[in-house]
Amino acid sequence: MAAKSLLHSLTTPSSCGLFNSQSNLIHFRRSTQLRLEAKRPNPETESVKWSVSDHRHHHQLKVKNKRGGCVVKCTAEGIERGMLVGEANTVRIPERYKVVALTACVMCLCNADRVVMSVAVVPLAAKFGWSSSFLGIVQSSFLWGYIFSSIVGGALVDKYGGKRVMAWGVALWSLATLLTPVAANHSTVGLLAVRAFFGLAEGVAMPSMNTLLSRWVPNHERATAVGISMGGFHLGNVVGFLLTPIMLSSIGMSGPFILFSSFGLLWLTKWGSLVASDPGDSPFVSKSELLLIQAGKTKPDSAVAKGQLPPLHLLLSKLPSWAIIFANITNNWGYFVLLSWMPVYFKTVFNVNLKQAAWFSAVPWGTMAISGYVAGALSDSLIKKGYSLTLVRKIMQSIGFIGPGVSLLCLNYAKTPVTAAVFITIALSLSSFSQAGFLLNMQDIAPEFAGFLHGISNSAGTLAAIISTIGTGYFVQWLGSFQAFLTVTAGLYFITAIFWNLFATGERVF
Repeated sequence: MAAKSLLHSLTTPSSCGLFNSQSNLIHFRRSTQLRLEAKRPNPETESVKWSVSDHRHHHQLKVKNKRGGCVVKCTAEGIERGMLVGEANTVRIPERYKVVALTACVMCLCNADRVVMSVAVVPLAAKFGWSSSFLGIVQSSFLWGYIFSSIVGGALVDKYGGKRVMAWGVALWSLATLLTPVAANHSTVGLLAVRAFFGLAEGVAMPSMNTLLSRWVPNHERATAVGISMGGFHLGNVVGFLLTPIMLSSIGMSGPFILFSSFGLLWLTKWGSLVASDPGDSPFVSKSELLLIQAGKTKPDSAVAKGQLPPLHLLLSKLPSWAIIFANITNNWGYFVLLSWMPVYFKTVFNVNLKQAAWFSAVPWGTMAISGYVAGALSDSLIKKGYSLTLVRKIMQSIGFIGPGVSLLCLNYAKTPVTAAVFITIALSLSSFSQAGFLLNMQDIAPEFAGFLHGISNSAGTLAAIISTIGTGYFVQWLGSFQAFLTVTAGLYFITAIFWNLFATGERVF
């Protein structure tokens, strides 16, 4: 309406004089967040051409003028580039970028807190005389709570929004992290209970991330945003693997747990004041950015009440849902085997010390963070070029499963820790492509119920992770070898890739 009023006022003979005044132009740009450009056309021309455009539309209005005229172009300021023009030409970062950055930070913290125990369990096992099979039970205790909170957490996120649920999750898992060394010194049962509580709190992180990004980021940027956030998640492994041995050797068993719980409380202070669950509720987002976000999102079904859960049998009656569930099962199976057992693997198979094992374990996760961003950018690029969403999801998921399967088979032939690290790095780097596959596909097929569907699939994946984590321990104890279990994992990757390509879709199902 403001643009129409402006055009009406500019049809008077004195209108063109407005554009001869630099101060008037600056004032208009500051008050309306529009950019105006004026130039005098060829004197032979007998019409005034008005051009009004934003990032989605382009309109022209022609006005007859026998004495010549001017050409005016009115465009929305380039919010997607993060620029707002004012008196000092200041740069304003879009709010959705801040949300993605803070989400990446908390996902980094989420995984770093997990990894602390994967490293600390080695000296704990030596101190308390744990067998390999019992060590697997300790490693899996985190997942006992995680499996229960995924579905509930997903439902809470759909109803109350990602901001509040994520904040409570971080507060509770930071408390559990702080209490872990205290519980370990008290009793083994206490340690298992605290780790289960830790998993219970962390189970809300993934559904919160997925739902927050779906509300804040337009579809054509969503794979990149998820890639950045999951890049933070994988960097958490690097941070945990590198800092934990240093803290253990310099401060003692409690050092890394105190450090990372403090990071959680620091993050909470920023999250509470800067982020809203929905961009429409944020006091910081500009109107132009809000329009950009809303225009690029999947349109919700008005018949569905916000926060209402669909019947469980409805979600489970569709094969695309099962494609997501099976993909999550396979992804978690392989992911947690490598996450929980990598330091033990290098120590057992190649007899490297704890600090060396930490370095060999950290490098693959660092490359995974980079490849996850590449996968997201590539996915968004293919979608912008016109490739169907279904095809893009299938391509990304195929790379994310077939690549790791082949790499794990090759790992059976590694003779040195460096060779093994190379194959593990390739496996994890390619597995990150699944982030642009099944992880995004939840929003494609069920935008209103994505948190709930994520919770269901994540619970199934967590059960698989418990089985694989404990199973690896028994394989190590009974057979003295990781290789057989890695071969089973590779076969699971191949079977799920076939199922995904048969039944997955990028179209909305619910």
